[in-house]
Amino acid sequence: METSKILIGYAIYLPIAIGLTIYVSKTLFKNSLIYMKDIFNGRDEIAKATNKLFETGFYLLNLGFALMILELYLHQNSYQELIERLSYKIGGFAIYLGIMLFVNLYFFFRGKRKAKENHKEARIVIND
Repeated sequence: METSKILIGYAIYLPIAIGLTIYVSKTLFKNSLIYMKDIFNGRDEIAKATNKLFETGFYLLNLGFALMILELYLHQNSYQELIERLSYKIGGFAIYLGIMLFVNLYFFFRGKRKAKENHKEARIVIND
């Protein structure tokens, strides 16, 4: 009986983890293209390519982590325990995704700041 509850848990956890990852990724990388274009001085091809590489890495890291923490044990073999363990696992994964989102935003803002500094330095050199 425990095995069927664990399989139910997997059947609930996997679609939610994959769905959350896709939602966060689509939202992040649709909106981050603006930052990439600014970082790469409006060069669309390199901005899109870099953004796509970041997106691919985001999927690999997050789906890999979701699969890595897939393991589920039920000691009491009850639906209550299944729901509690799933809420802990899904909640933990959502927190992890949120942290990854902010890490990516940090890198985008850092890249934008570096690009702005490079623009200023280039203007100083040209003006001198």
